[in-house]
Amino acid sequence: MARSIKEIGEALVNHCKNGTEAELQNTLYADDAVSVEAMLNPKTGKATTEGLDGIRGKHTWWNETMEAVKMNVRGPYPHGDSKFAVIFNGEAKTKADRKAFPIDEVAVYTVADGKIVREEFFYDM
Repeated sequence: MARSIKEIGEALVNHCKNGTEAELQNTLYADDAVSVEAMLNPKTGKATTEGLDGIRGKHTWWNETMEAVKMNVRGPYPHGDSKFAVIFNGEAKTKADRKAFPIDEVAVYTVADGKIVREEFFYDM
């Protein structure tokens, strides 16, 4: 039986809270998923990352360069049969210089055929 949009969202939120993002990516994301940030990636000059391997690379970069000091994850907030939003807020530090910064963002996920096919992040830098 296919998961509902709410069940997929709840699974994503639980993985985020438990620090099991690798499992999240392996079980909930489509191979051709797309990730869209609110700002350009300094390495690529693009805001969009295409494909699950690219999304995994983003997470690897984050884990290698940042440390989440505290993180609250709220949601999911379903929207119809194909989208849900999650709110992330907290604080992180860069590992290089230990500089702290707030995190306050909304993520919107699009689902097709039971898999996340698009994630979009909204935040103010």
